[in-house]
Amino acid sequence: MSGFQLIVRGLLAENPVFRLALSMCPAVAVTTNVKNGFLLGCAVVFVQVMSNLTASALRQFVHQRVRVVIYTIIIATWVSAIDMIMGAYLPDLYDQVSLYIKLIVVFAIIISRMELFASKNPLIPSLFDGLGMGLGFMFGLMMIGAVRELLGSGQLLGFDLLGTKPLLIMILPAGGFFVIGFLMAIFNTVLKKLGLGAPPAGGHH
Repeated sequence: MSGFQLIVRGLLAENPVFRLALSMCPAVAVTTNVKNGFLLGCAVVFVQVMSNLTASALRQFVHQRVRVVIYTIIIATWVSAIDMIMGAYLPDLYDQVSLYIKLIVVFAIIISRMELFASKNPLIPSLFDGLGMGLGFMFGLMMIGAVRELLGSGQLLGFDLLGTKPLLIMILPAGGFFVIGFLMAIFNTVLKKLGLGAPPAGGHH
């Protein structure tokens, strides 16, 4: 599978949010607007790519019995790196998503790709797999954030479009679950019509 195919797979056929339903708590908590979804998505892309590369590079040296511990240490290292980078260079924006960046350590999407793909493949495919999955996660967060921001506050990217707040519940957790379910249904219906079918077995691990 080429690098382009791996990226498209992460965006569409195995989208972490809409197809595999991984790391749904941050998808609800942080996506009250597009900006927050984008910022957390950028952090996840960085951590996913670097964790995949590290797991791939060390795959022949990691014993099966301790692999989860090693993977967690790897993820924590890269999360600490992006946490400090964003805190130093984007302090105002960082304050809005700092808690969720720290929680990337326990995001199921990160460790699942290390386990299912990076630990079994060379560096370059692992890089593209991480990039595809990270971008797929970012895409999901931004889509959810766009709908919630528009319907909940009448704005998009901070610009007032409606002049009112039509459905304030959309920026509350209950609205987040509703939007995710709605978008998931649309996403999977479209992909089914495109012939991509159901997500692969084992995607929820």
